[in-house]
Amino acid sequence: MDRSIHNVVIVGGGTAGWLSACVLAARRPDLSIMLIEAPNIAPIGVGEGTWPTMRETLATIGIEESEFLRECDASFKQGSLFVGWVNGAPDDRYLHPFSAPPPHDMRDLLAAWRADEDATSFAAAMTPQAAICERNLAPRHPAMPDYAGTVNYAYHLDAGKFARLLARHATERLGVTHIAAEVAGIIGGSDGDIAALGLRDGRSIEGDLFVDCSGQAALLIGGHYGVEWIDRADVSFNDRALAVQVPTQAGSAIASQTIGTAHRAGWIWDIALPTRRGIGCVYAARFMSDGEADATLRDYIAANMPEVHARDLTPRALAFRTGYRARLWHKNCVAVGLSAGFIEPLEASAIVMIELSLRALADNFPAGRAAMDIHARRFNALFHYRWERIVDFLKLHYVLSQRDDPYWKAHRAPATIPPRLAEQLALWRDQPPSAWDFPQMDEVFPAASQQYILYGMRPGETVSPCRPRSHVAARLADISERARALAAALPENAAYFAALRARAA
Repeated sequence: MDRSIHNVVIVGGGTAGWLSACVLAARRPDLSIMLIEAPNIAPIGVGEGTWPTMRETLATIGIEESEFLRECDASFKQGSLFVGWVNGAPDDRYLHPFSAPPPHDMRDLLAAWRADEDATSFAAAMTPQAAICERNLAPRHPAMPDYAGTVNYAYHLDAGKFARLLARHATERLGVTHIAAEVAGIIGGSDGDIAALGLRDGRSIEGDLFVDCSGQAALLIGGHYGVEWIDRADVSFNDRALAVQVPTQAGSAIASQTIGTAHRAGWIWDIALPTRRGIGCVYAARFMSDGEADATLRDYIAANMPEVHARDLTPRALAFRTGYRARLWHKNCVAVGLSAGFIEPLEASAIVMIELSLRALADNFPAGRAAMDIHARRFNALFHYRWERIVDFLKLHYVLSQRDDPYWKAHRAPATIPPRLAEQLALWRDQPPSAWDFPQMDEVFPAASQQYILYGMRPGETVSPCRPRSHVAARLADISERARALAAALPENAAYFAALRARAA
C-alpha cells in the first residue's frame, strides 16, 4: 500500500529553513510542517542580496511589503554595479540591471546603440533603470500596491532579521511547529528512507519527507546519506570572505544596487541598508592571504567611508566550499540552501536557488511514497542544470576581464572555462545571447543577464551585420525619455525609507 506524504520535517533554521517552512505551509496547507532548529548554532547570516523572485515569494507567503521592509531593515536592489572588473581604470564600471532590454531583436538593438554618436553605456541605452540607479532612486512610489514598481526590483536585507521575521510568520500565522533542539541521530527505515530524527533531549521525531536546511553541516544529505559533493573550485576559485557591518551615516545616500569592486584576487561587496552597510571581501586563498584580504577590506572602507575608523573593525571570517550535491533529493530527503550547494556570493544566487527549490517542491509535491523517486529524478536533473548555469554565468564575469593580476589571468585559462560557456562565447562573437541559449523555464540568469555582462564588459563584442533601423533607434530614444521622466518623479531611497519609518512610528 502506498504511504501518503503528510508530515514534513525541516532540519535547520536561518533563511533556508524558515523560508522552506513558510512556502510549504502557505502553498500546501494540507501538510503538517515542523522545523527543528538547534538553539546554539548561529546562521551564516551574510546573504543580504535577493533576486526579483523574492517579491512573488513574499506575496505568496502573505507578508506585506511594508512590514518586510521595516522588520528586515531592507532596501531596494535594482541590479549590480561592477567596478574595476574590465581593466581597473578609473572609468571602469558597468551595470547589470534587473529590467530587460526592450523586446526587439538584439542584433537590431546593438546596431542602433552603436550608431548613436552620443551613445551611453549598454545598460543605460536599454533600460531607464540605469538612470534610476545612478541617482539612488527607489523603483516605486509609496502609494503603489505592494510589490508593484515602475521597474523590476529585488531587495537588500539583514539576513538575521529576515530569518526572525519568517520564523514569527511561520509559527504565528501559518501553523508551523517549531522545536528548539539539536539533532543527535538519524533513524533509518528498512527501505533506506529516513524514518525519524533522534533529538539530544531524548525525543524522536517521525516524518514522511525531510528537508535538510542544516547549512554546510548537511546533516541529512551529507552526514547521513553521504551524497557526493561536486566540487567546482576548478572553475570558481573564491573560497574565503571577510564580512563587516558599518553604520549608515545620517543624510547619506542609499545605493540602488549591490556594488562589486574588483581587487587583485577577488572582489568586495558593498550593500547599503537604511541603517548600515554590509561590506565584504571575497577572495581565493591560493592567490591572497587572510592578512592581505583584511588589509584590502580596510583600505576599501577607509577610501569610501572616511568617517569610519576602519582599523577598529572586527571582520567576520568565512570559509566556503564551491560546488553542489550530485543529488539534491535523495530517498525522502531534499537539500535546500547551503546543504545543497554554494557558488560564491556574486549576483545573489544563493537565496534565489532556495526559492526555486521550494517552488519546484511545492508544485510537484509527492502525494505518496510510490511517486517520490520519479519526482526526485526530475528535481535532480533540473537543479543539476541550474547549478551548472550559475557556474557558467559567474565565470563569465571573470573570463571577459582584461586585468593582468595572476588571479584574473588564471580565470581566463582555457582549462578553467566550462565547455558549454566556451561554446557560447564562440557563438556570441557572431550572434547575441538569446533564449535559444537558455531554453529552460525560470532560468536563473536568462539571456538578458548574459547580454548586460557581455556588452557591459565588451561593448564591441558580436558583429553587427545589420544596419540601424529607424524604428529601433526611436525605441531607444523613448527609453532615454522615460529615464528622464522617472528620474524626475521617483523618490530617493533615503527619503522613501525615512517616510516608511515615520508612518510606523
